[in-house]
Amino acid sequence: MREYGLEKLIERAFEEDFPYGDLTTDALVLGRKSGKGTVTAKEDGVFAGGFVFKEVFSRLDEGITVTLSVKEGEIVQNGQEVITIEGPLNSILKGERIALNLLQRLSGIASATKNYVERIQGTKAQITDTRKTTPGLRALEKKAVQLGGGINHRFSLSDHVLIKDNHIIAAGGVKPAIRGCRKGLSHTVKVQVEVKNSAELTQAIEENADMILLDNMTIQEMKEAVDFTDGRAVLEASGNVTLERVEDIAKTGVDIISIGALTHSVKAMDFSLNIN
Repeated sequence: MREYGLEKLIERAFEEDFPYGDLTTDALVLGRKSGKGTVTAKEDGVFAGGFVFKEVFSRLDEGITVTLSVKEGEIVQNGQEVITIEGPLNSILKGERIALNLLQRLSGIASATKNYVERIQGTKAQITDTRKTTPGLRALEKKAVQLGGGINHRFSLSDHVLIKDNHIIAAGGVKPAIRGCRKGLSHTVKVQVEVKNSAELTQAIEENADMILLDNMTIQEMKEAVDFTDGRAVLEASGNVTLERVEDIAKTGVDIISIGALTHSVKAMDFSLNIN
């Protein structure tokens, strides 16, 4: 769990949600009274984040037992029971909101990703995420993208070079930007550059960019870019990607379609926890 930063994340969540205890639950003086509850899906979708739900209660109270009824990435139906939880009621009541918040967000991301992936079946394109993630939740949100059938773009600024519009302006153009990065970095580092028109695409190809991001291009412009590039670089389509448009984008022949909305504005999947 260390790779997801769960220990620090959960501790911060506890401090945020009950910094001086839970006034309601503590007032009920439940002590170590035990109980059992079930988590039920309130809509169809992809189950993601059960391991996080389990870790929340593991860190809150070792006396709580959490049992997952489904696997990560599994499709669940509205009304399906997906988790059972048993142990001290005071701890279950304290931790339920934190655990549900994380489960709902990650499942929402996985479900949204699956919807996009299904739309482009039969093409060579792959759906990927971006760095437009919730601060502190990037590793978890990118895991959810994987569970929905997508792939991950770079995790951080340290992974590979991505020259965007402001970098190009700062460097004085596409070619100077690529040359500057090539000069300052090891030959093993991949270089990607964002282009917005055919002139910039030509410059990127001439400078042997490894990957090229086609920014907010029309379907026709993307088709022309694929034909012109002819396999000399990996092409990524980005900007204005919607469920209604993604199939047409994939059919242009691009290799990757990146979608910031998978993580920055996704709708959480609805789950409820009820004490039996």
